Amino acid sequence: MLHAKFTGAVYALGAAALLTVSANAADAGKKTVTFTKDVAPIFQAKCEECHRAGTGAPMSLVTYEEVRPWAKSIKQRVATHNMPPWHLDKTSGIQHFANDRSLSDDQIATIVQWVDGGAQKGDMKDMPAAKTWPDGQGWILAKQFGEPGIVLKSEDYTMPAHGQDVWFKPLTAVNIDEPRWVRAVEIRPGTAQGRKIMHHVLARLQQDEPGATGPDDLSAAGANGPGLLMEWAIGKNYDIYRENAGKLLLPGSHIWWELHLHAVGEEIRDHAELAVYFYPKGQEPKYRTRLMLFTGMSGQRGLDIAPNSIAETTGYTLLRQPARLENYQPHMHLRGKAMSMEAILPDGQVQMLSYVDKFNFNWMNNYIYADDAAPVLPKGTIIKITAWYDNTTANPHNPDPNQWVGFGDRTVDEMSHAWVNVTYITDQDYKDWAAKHKPARPFDRTAQQQQQ
Repeated sequence: MLHAKFTGAVYALGAAALLTVSANAADAGKKTVTFTKDVAPIFQAKCEECHRAGTGAPMSLVTYEEVRPWAKSIKQRVATHNMPPWHLDKTSGIQHFANDRSLSDDQIATIVQWVDGGAQKGDMKDMPAAKTWPDGQGWILAKQFGEPGIVLKSEDYTMPAHGQDVWFKPLTAVNIDEPRWVRAVEIRPGTAQGRKIMHHVLARLQQDEPGATGPDDLSAAGANGPGLLMEWAIGKNYDIYRENAGKLLLPGSHIWWELHLHAVGEEIRDHAELAVYFYPKGQEPKYRTRLMLFTGMSGQRGLDIAPNSIAETTGYTLLRQPARLENYQPHMHLRGKAMSMEAILPDGQVQMLSYVDKFNFNWMNNYIYADDAAPVLPKGTIIKITAWYDNTTANPHNPDPNQWVGFGDRTVDEMSHAWVNVTYITDQDYKDWAAKHKPARPFDRTAQQQQQ
Protein backbone atom coordinates (compact mmCIF):
# COMPACT_ATOMS: atom_id res chain seq x y z
CA MET A 1 0.00 0.00 0.00
CA LEU A 2 2.87 2.36 0.77
CA HIS A 3 4.32 1.88 -2.69
CA ALA A 4 1.00 2.37 -4.44
CA LYS A 5 0.34 5.55 -2.52
CA PHE A 6 3.82 6.82 -3.33
CA THR A 7 3.49 6.28 -7.08
CA GLY A 8 0.02 7.78 -7.26
CA ALA A 9 0.99 10.79 -5.16
CA VAL A 10 4.07 11.60 -7.23
CA TYR A 11 2.46 11.38 -10.64
CA ALA A 12 -0.85 12.99 -9.72
CA LEU A 13 1.14 16.01 -8.60
CA GLY A 14 1.28 17.73 -12.00
CA ALA A 15 -2.46 17.96 -12.63
CA ALA A 16 -3.28 18.84 -9.03
CA ALA A 17 -0.63 21.55 -8.94
CA LEU A 18 -1.93 23.13 -12.12
CA LEU A 19 -5.49 23.21 -10.81
CA THR A 20 -4.43 24.63 -7.45
CA VAL A 21 -2.21 27.34 -8.90
CA SER A 22 -4.78 28.32 -11.52
CA ALA A 23 -7.34 28.73 -8.70
CA ASN A 24 -4.89 30.85 -6.72
CA ALA A 25 -4.24 32.99 -9.78
CA ALA A 26 -7.98 33.49 -10.29
CA ASP A 27 -8.36 34.51 -6.67
CA ALA A 28 -5.55 37.04 -7.00
CA GLY A 29 -7.93 39.47 -8.69
CA LYS A 30 -8.95 40.61 -12.13
CA LYS A 31 -6.08 43.00 -12.75
CA THR A 32 -4.23 42.70 -16.03
CA VAL A 33 -0.87 41.01 -15.58
CA THR A 34 1.78 42.00 -18.12
CA PHE A 35 5.26 40.79 -18.91
CA THR A 36 7.00 44.15 -18.55
CA LYS A 37 5.49 45.10 -15.19
CA ASP A 38 4.84 41.81 -13.41
CA VAL A 39 6.67 38.87 -14.99
CA ALA A 40 10.02 40.30 -16.11
CA PRO A 41 11.10 41.18 -12.53
CA ILE A 42 10.40 37.58 -11.46
CA PHE A 43 12.45 36.18 -14.35
CA GLN A 44 15.32 38.54 -13.55
CA ALA A 45 15.36 37.46 -9.92
CA LYS A 46 14.85 33.72 -10.39
CA CYS A 47 15.43 32.62 -13.99
CA GLU A 48 17.88 34.73 -15.97
CA GLU A 49 20.91 33.41 -14.13
CA CYS A 50 20.56 30.27 -16.25
CA HIS A 51 18.12 31.32 -18.99
CA ARG A 52 20.08 33.87 -21.02
CA ALA A 53 22.35 33.94 -24.04
CA GLY A 54 25.57 31.98 -23.67
CA THR A 55 24.32 29.52 -21.05
CA GLY A 56 23.35 25.87 -21.35
CA ALA A 57 19.63 26.56 -20.97
CA PRO A 58 17.46 25.73 -24.01
CA MET A 59 16.03 29.24 -24.23
CA SER A 60 16.61 32.79 -23.03
CA LEU A 61 13.98 34.40 -20.80
CA VAL A 62 15.23 37.99 -20.94
CA THR A 63 13.01 39.74 -23.49
CA TYR A 64 9.31 39.42 -24.22
CA GLU A 65 10.04 38.21 -27.75
CA GLU A 66 12.20 35.40 -26.35
CA VAL A 67 9.69 34.41 -23.68
CA ARG A 68 6.38 34.56 -25.55
CA PRO A 69 6.74 31.34 -27.62
CA TRP A 70 7.35 29.40 -24.39
CA ALA A 71 4.52 30.85 -22.33
CA LYS A 72 2.38 27.70 -22.00
CA SER A 73 5.40 25.54 -21.26
CA ILE A 74 6.60 28.02 -18.63
CA LYS A 75 3.20 27.92 -16.94
CA GLN A 76 3.28 24.14 -16.74
CA ARG A 77 6.86 24.02 -15.43
CA VAL A 78 6.41 26.61 -12.68
CA ALA A 79 2.96 25.36 -11.62
CA THR A 80 4.31 21.85 -11.09
CA HIS A 81 7.40 23.23 -9.27
CA ASN A 82 9.82 21.83 -11.84
CA MET A 83 11.30 25.25 -12.51
CA PRO A 84 13.22 26.89 -11.06
CA PRO A 85 14.80 23.60 -9.95
CA TRP A 86 14.06 23.43 -6.22
CA HIS A 87 12.69 20.01 -5.40
CA LEU A 88 12.39 20.28 -1.64
CA ASP A 89 9.08 19.63 0.13
CA LYS A 90 7.98 22.95 1.60
CA THR A 91 5.68 21.43 4.21
CA SER A 92 8.24 19.78 6.48
CA GLY A 93 11.74 20.10 7.77
CA ILE A 94 14.02 23.12 7.67
CA GLN A 95 12.76 25.81 5.31
CA HIS A 96 15.35 28.62 5.53
CA PHE A 97 18.17 28.39 3.00
CA ALA A 98 20.96 30.71 1.96
CA ASN A 99 20.51 29.82 -1.73
CA ASP A 100 16.73 29.44 -2.06
CA ARG A 101 15.83 29.99 -5.72
CA SER A 102 12.28 28.68 -5.57
CA LEU A 103 9.29 30.76 -6.56
CA SER A 104 6.80 31.90 -3.95
CA ASP A 105 3.15 30.98 -4.30
CA ASP A 106 2.40 34.58 -5.30
CA GLN A 107 5.08 34.55 -7.99
CA ILE A 108 3.76 31.28 -9.41
CA ALA A 109 0.20 32.65 -9.39
CA THR A 110 1.37 35.79 -11.21
CA ILE A 111 3.02 33.80 -14.01
CA VAL A 112 -0.02 31.52 -14.37
CA GLN A 113 -2.38 34.49 -14.46
CA TRP A 114 -0.19 36.15 -17.11
CA VAL A 115 -0.35 33.10 -19.37
CA ASP A 116 -4.07 32.53 -18.77
CA GLY A 117 -4.71 36.19 -19.63
CA GLY A 118 -3.08 35.91 -23.04
CA ALA A 119 0.58 36.55 -22.11
CA GLN A 120 0.33 40.30 -22.78
CA LYS A 121 3.50 42.30 -23.26
CA GLY A 122 2.54 45.54 -21.51
CA ASP A 123 4.09 49.00 -21.65
CA MET A 124 7.86 49.06 -22.20
CA LYS A 125 8.02 51.94 -19.72
CA ASP A 126 7.32 49.36 -17.01
CA MET A 127 10.17 47.10 -18.09
CA PRO A 128 12.95 46.93 -15.45
CA ALA A 129 16.46 47.86 -16.52
CA ALA A 130 18.35 44.95 -18.06
CA LYS A 131 20.37 43.00 -15.55
CA THR A 132 24.10 42.69 -16.13
CA TRP A 133 25.38 39.14 -15.93
CA PRO A 134 28.97 37.84 -16.02
CA ASP A 135 30.11 36.56 -19.41
CA GLY A 136 30.60 33.02 -18.10
CA GLN A 137 34.37 33.35 -17.93
CA GLY A 138 34.49 34.84 -14.45
CA TRP A 139 34.03 33.08 -11.12
CA ILE A 140 30.69 33.35 -9.32
CA LEU A 141 32.24 33.95 -5.90
CA ALA A 142 34.72 36.58 -7.10
CA LYS A 143 32.13 39.28 -6.41
CA GLN A 144 32.00 38.20 -2.75
CA PHE A 145 35.60 37.17 -2.05
CA GLY A 146 37.66 38.73 -4.84
CA GLU A 147 39.62 36.65 -7.29
CA PRO A 148 40.50 33.13 -6.08
CA GLY A 149 43.85 32.51 -4.43
CA ILE A 150 44.62 29.65 -6.79
CA VAL A 151 42.88 28.01 -9.75
CA LEU A 152 43.58 24.33 -10.37
CA LYS A 153 42.81 22.63 -13.68
CA SER A 154 42.52 18.96 -14.51
CA GLU A 155 43.99 17.54 -17.69
CA ASP A 156 41.81 17.70 -20.79
CA TYR A 157 39.80 14.71 -21.94
CA THR A 158 38.22 14.11 -25.32
CA MET A 159 34.81 12.46 -25.02
CA PRO A 160 33.75 10.72 -28.24
CA ALA A 161 30.34 11.36 -29.73
CA HIS A 162 29.16 7.85 -28.86
CA GLY A 163 30.23 5.35 -26.23
CA GLN A 164 29.94 4.21 -22.64
CA ASP A 165 30.27 6.47 -19.61
CA VAL A 166 33.84 7.42 -18.70
CA TRP A 167 35.41 8.19 -15.31
CA PHE A 168 38.53 10.31 -15.89
CA LYS A 169 40.77 10.51 -12.80
CA PRO A 170 43.87 12.69 -13.30
CA LEU A 171 46.02 14.13 -10.50
CA THR A 172 46.89 17.83 -10.07
CA ALA A 173 49.45 19.26 -7.64
CA VAL A 174 48.35 22.04 -5.26
CA ASN A 175 51.24 24.51 -5.44
CA ILE A 176 51.35 26.16 -2.03
CA ASP A 177 54.40 26.51 0.23
CA GLU A 178 52.65 26.85 3.60
CA PRO A 179 49.43 25.62 5.23
CA ARG A 180 46.42 27.64 4.10
CA TRP A 181 42.83 27.64 5.34
CA VAL A 182 40.07 27.68 2.73
CA ARG A 183 36.91 29.78 3.13
CA ALA A 184 35.19 28.77 -0.14
CA VAL A 185 35.67 26.60 -3.23
CA GLU A 186 34.08 26.68 -6.68
CA ILE A 187 34.16 24.18 -9.55
CA ARG A 188 33.14 24.54 -13.17
CA PRO A 189 33.70 22.81 -16.52
CA GLY A 190 36.33 24.60 -18.56
CA THR A 191 33.87 25.50 -21.32
CA ALA A 192 30.12 25.75 -21.84
CA GLN A 193 30.38 22.72 -24.14
CA GLY A 194 31.86 20.73 -21.29
CA ARG A 195 28.62 21.05 -19.32
CA LYS A 196 26.96 18.82 -21.89
CA ILE A 197 29.22 15.85 -21.10
CA MET A 198 29.98 16.27 -17.39
CA HIS A 199 27.55 14.53 -15.05
CA HIS A 200 29.62 15.38 -12.00
CA VAL A 201 33.14 16.32 -10.92
CA LEU A 202 34.76 15.22 -7.66
CA ALA A 203 37.79 17.05 -6.31
CA ARG A 204 39.36 14.75 -3.72
CA LEU A 205 42.05 16.18 -1.49
CA GLN A 206 45.11 14.00 -1.01
CA GLN A 207 47.51 15.11 1.69
CA ASP A 208 49.45 13.63 4.60
CA GLU A 209 48.41 14.78 8.06
CA PRO A 210 50.67 13.10 10.62
CA GLY A 211 48.94 12.34 13.90
CA ALA A 212 45.43 12.88 12.56
CA THR A 213 42.95 11.01 14.77
CA GLY A 214 39.31 11.17 15.70
CA PRO A 215 36.10 11.80 13.77
CA ASP A 216 37.27 15.21 12.60
CA ASP A 217 40.34 13.78 10.87
CA LEU A 218 39.01 12.09 7.76
CA SER A 219 41.28 13.63 5.14
CA ALA A 220 43.56 10.63 4.86
CA ALA A 221 41.28 7.61 5.25
CA GLY A 222 37.89 6.37 6.30
CA ALA A 223 34.50 5.82 4.74
CA ASN A 224 34.74 9.07 2.81
CA GLY A 225 38.00 8.20 1.05
CA PRO A 226 41.03 10.48 0.95
CA GLY A 227 38.96 13.56 1.70
CA LEU A 228 36.54 15.28 -0.65
CA LEU A 229 37.12 18.98 -1.12
CA MET A 230 33.99 19.44 -3.24
CA GLU A 231 31.59 17.75 -5.64
CA TRP A 232 30.27 19.66 -8.64
CA ALA A 233 27.07 18.78 -10.52
CA ILE A 234 24.35 20.66 -12.38
CA GLY A 235 22.68 22.60 -9.58
CA LYS A 236 25.78 22.92 -7.40
CA ASN A 237 28.63 25.27 -8.25
CA TYR A 238 30.32 26.20 -4.98
CA ASP A 239 30.67 25.73 -1.24
CA ILE A 240 31.04 28.61 1.22
CA TYR A 241 32.08 27.75 4.77
CA ARG A 242 30.50 29.56 7.65
CA GLU A 243 32.25 32.19 9.70
CA ASN A 244 35.19 30.77 11.67
CA ALA A 245 35.08 27.47 9.74
CA GLY A 246 36.97 26.16 6.74
CA LYS A 247 39.11 23.45 5.19
CA LEU A 248 42.86 23.02 5.41
CA LEU A 249 45.30 22.66 2.50
CA LEU A 250 48.87 21.58 3.20
CA PRO A 251 52.03 21.86 1.09
CA GLY A 252 52.58 18.79 -1.06
CA SER A 253 48.86 18.08 -1.43
CA HIS A 254 47.15 17.02 -4.65
CA ILE A 255 43.68 17.10 -6.12
CA TRP A 256 42.61 13.69 -7.37
CA TRP A 257 39.86 14.43 -9.85
CA GLU A 258 36.97 12.29 -10.91
CA LEU A 259 35.17 13.53 -14.01
CA HIS A 260 32.09 11.43 -14.85
CA LEU A 261 31.59 11.95 -18.58
CA HIS A 262 28.89 10.71 -20.92
CA ALA A 263 28.51 10.85 -24.70
CA VAL A 264 26.02 13.34 -26.17
CA GLY A 265 26.29 12.74 -29.90
CA GLU A 266 29.20 15.06 -30.59
CA GLU A 267 32.91 14.91 -29.77
CA ILE A 268 33.79 17.36 -26.98
CA ARG A 269 37.15 18.01 -25.34
CA ASP A 270 37.21 19.74 -21.97
CA HIS A 271 38.55 19.79 -18.41
CA ALA A 272 37.42 20.83 -14.94
CA GLU A 273 38.57 23.89 -13.00
CA LEU A 274 38.69 24.45 -9.24
CA ALA A 275 38.89 27.92 -7.68
CA VAL A 276 40.11 28.11 -4.09
CA TYR A 277 39.40 31.16 -1.93
CA PHE A 278 41.69 31.43 1.10
CA TYR A 279 41.41 33.07 4.48
CA PRO A 280 44.09 35.76 4.91
CA LYS A 281 47.52 34.33 5.71
CA GLY A 282 47.88 33.63 9.40
CA GLN A 283 44.12 33.55 10.01
CA GLU A 284 43.07 30.14 11.32
CA PRO A 285 39.37 29.40 11.77
CA LYS A 286 38.28 27.57 14.91
CA TYR A 287 36.35 24.82 13.13
CA ARG A 288 37.16 22.44 10.32
CA THR A 289 34.39 21.47 7.90
CA ARG A 290 34.32 18.06 6.19
CA LEU A 291 32.27 17.01 3.18
CA MET A 292 30.69 13.73 4.29
CA LEU A 293 28.82 11.02 2.42
CA PHE A 294 25.76 9.97 4.40
CA THR A 295 24.64 6.70 2.82
CA GLY A 296 21.05 5.79 2.11
CA MET A 297 21.80 2.07 2.02
CA SER A 298 22.57 -0.63 4.57
CA GLY A 299 26.15 -1.58 3.82
CA GLN A 300 28.34 -0.51 0.92
CA ARG A 301 26.27 -2.17 -1.82
CA GLY A 302 22.84 -2.70 -0.23
CA LEU A 303 20.73 -1.81 -3.25
CA ASP A 304 18.55 -4.20 -5.27
CA ILE A 305 15.61 -2.82 -7.26
CA ALA A 306 13.34 -5.34 -8.97
CA PRO A 307 11.85 -4.68 -12.42
CA ASN A 308 8.59 -2.72 -12.49
CA SER A 309 8.68 -1.91 -8.79
CA ILE A 310 8.97 0.85 -6.22
CA ALA A 311 11.85 0.33 -3.78
CA GLU A 312 12.97 1.90 -0.51
CA THR A 313 16.33 1.84 1.29
CA THR A 314 17.69 3.33 4.51
CA GLY A 315 21.14 4.05 5.85
CA TYR A 316 22.45 5.29 9.19
CA THR A 317 25.51 7.33 10.23
CA LEU A 318 26.51 7.98 13.86
CA LEU A 319 27.83 11.42 14.85
CA ARG A 320 30.62 10.74 17.32
CA GLN A 321 30.94 14.42 18.22
CA PRO A 322 28.48 17.30 18.35
CA ALA A 323 28.15 18.77 14.88
CA ARG A 324 26.47 21.37 12.72
CA LEU A 325 25.16 20.25 9.31
CA GLU A 326 25.70 22.95 6.73
CA ASN A 327 23.72 21.69 3.74
CA TYR A 328 21.78 18.82 2.19
CA GLN A 329 22.52 17.47 -1.28
CA PRO A 330 20.75 14.21 -2.20
CA HIS A 331 22.39 12.07 -4.90
CA MET A 332 20.66 9.33 -6.87
CA HIS A 333 20.37 8.35 -10.53
CA LEU A 334 17.53 7.86 -13.03
CA ARG A 335 15.26 5.75 -10.80
CA GLY A 336 15.65 8.05 -7.81
CA LYS A 337 12.38 9.75 -6.80
CA ALA A 338 12.70 11.02 -3.23
CA MET A 339 15.12 11.24 -0.31
CA SER A 340 14.84 12.41 3.28
CA MET A 341 17.42 13.20 5.96
CA GLU A 342 16.34 12.75 9.58
CA ALA A 343 18.13 13.11 12.90
CA ILE A 344 17.53 10.48 15.56
CA LEU A 345 18.60 12.20 18.77
CA PRO A 346 20.15 10.34 21.72
CA ASP A 347 16.83 10.61 23.62
CA GLY A 348 14.99 8.90 20.76
CA GLN A 349 13.36 12.02 19.36
CA VAL A 350 13.23 12.04 15.56
CA GLN A 351 13.56 15.27 13.60
CA MET A 352 12.90 15.60 9.89
CA LEU A 353 15.74 17.82 8.68
CA SER A 354 15.10 17.91 4.93
CA TYR A 355 12.94 16.01 2.47
CA VAL A 356 13.25 16.16 -1.32
CA ASP A 357 9.98 14.71 -2.57
CA LYS A 358 10.51 15.38 -6.29
CA PHE A 359 14.11 14.34 -6.93
CA ASN A 360 15.26 15.06 -10.49
CA PHE A 361 18.41 13.40 -11.78
CA ASN A 362 19.08 16.34 -14.10
CA TRP A 363 19.50 18.71 -11.14
CA MET A 364 21.77 17.76 -8.25
CA ASN A 365 20.54 20.63 -6.11
CA ASN A 366 22.49 21.63 -3.04
CA TYR A 367 20.28 23.03 -0.29
CA ILE A 368 22.46 25.30 1.88
CA TYR A 369 20.95 26.00 5.28
CA ALA A 370 20.72 29.61 6.38
CA ASP A 371 22.96 30.57 9.30
CA ASP A 372 20.10 30.62 11.79
CA ALA A 373 18.58 27.36 10.51
CA ALA A 374 21.51 24.95 10.17
CA PRO A 375 20.83 22.02 12.52
CA VAL A 376 23.17 21.70 15.51
CA LEU A 377 23.12 18.15 16.84
CA PRO A 378 24.50 16.49 19.98
CA LYS A 379 27.04 13.70 20.13
CA GLY A 380 25.40 10.33 19.57
CA THR A 381 22.87 11.59 17.04
CA ILE A 382 22.15 9.15 14.21
CA ILE A 383 21.63 10.58 10.74
CA LYS A 384 19.03 8.52 8.89
CA ILE A 385 18.83 8.72 5.10
CA THR A 386 15.75 7.18 3.46
CA ALA A 387 15.55 6.91 -0.33
CA TRP A 388 12.77 5.86 -2.70
CA TYR A 389 13.17 4.60 -6.27
CA ASP A 390 10.68 4.22 -9.10
CA ASN A 391 11.59 1.49 -11.58
CA THR A 392 8.22 1.53 -13.37
CA THR A 393 6.82 2.94 -16.60
CA ALA A 394 5.36 5.81 -14.59
CA ASN A 395 8.88 7.23 -14.20
CA PRO A 396 9.52 9.35 -17.32
CA HIS A 397 13.30 9.17 -16.79
CA ASN A 398 13.43 5.37 -16.55
CA PRO A 399 15.49 3.90 -19.43
CA ASP A 400 14.11 0.36 -18.99
CA PRO A 401 11.65 -0.64 -16.24
CA ASN A 402 12.11 -4.34 -17.11
CA GLN A 403 15.69 -4.36 -15.81
CA TRP A 404 16.91 -5.23 -12.34
CA VAL A 405 18.89 -2.29 -10.98
CA GLY A 406 21.73 -2.47 -8.48
CA PHE A 407 24.41 -0.22 -7.07
CA GLY A 408 26.86 1.21 -9.59
CA ASP A 409 28.57 4.30 -10.92
CA ARG A 410 26.90 4.30 -14.33
CA THR A 411 23.89 6.51 -14.91
CA VAL A 412 21.77 3.41 -15.60
CA ASP A 413 22.81 1.97 -12.21
CA GLU A 414 21.73 3.49 -8.92
CA MET A 415 23.23 5.24 -5.91
CA SER A 416 21.82 6.50 -2.64
CA HIS A 417 23.63 9.04 -0.50
CA ALA A 418 23.61 12.66 0.57
CA TRP A 419 26.62 14.97 0.42
CA VAL A 420 26.66 17.04 3.61
CA ASN A 421 29.25 19.48 4.87
CA VAL A 422 29.72 18.65 8.55
CA THR A 423 31.39 20.98 11.05
CA TYR A 424 32.30 19.15 14.25
CA ILE A 425 32.18 21.24 17.43
CA THR A 426 33.18 20.55 21.03
CA ASP A 427 30.91 19.34 23.81
CA GLN A 428 31.17 22.77 25.44
CA ASP A 429 30.26 24.44 22.14
CA TYR A 430 27.11 22.36 22.00
CA LYS A 431 26.22 23.12 25.61
CA ASP A 432 26.64 26.83 24.95
CA TRP A 433 24.47 26.59 21.84
CA ALA A 434 21.77 24.57 23.63
CA ALA A 435 21.65 27.10 26.46
CA LYS A 436 20.73 29.84 23.97
CA HIS A 437 18.13 27.88 22.05
CA LYS A 438 14.91 26.23 23.02
CA PRO A 439 14.92 22.43 22.92
CA ALA A 440 14.45 21.32 19.32
CA ARG A 441 11.00 20.06 18.41
CA PRO A 442 10.26 17.30 15.91
CA PHE A 443 10.06 18.82 12.44
CA ASP A 444 6.58 17.83 11.29
CA ARG A 445 6.36 14.31 9.90
CA THR A 446 8.78 11.40 9.69
CA ALA A 447 9.97 10.04 6.37
CA GLN A 448 7.52 7.15 6.53
CA GLN A 449 4.62 9.50 7.16
CA GLN A 450 5.72 11.62 4.21
CA GLN A 451 5.21 8.75 1.81
CA GLN A 452 1.90 7.44 3.16
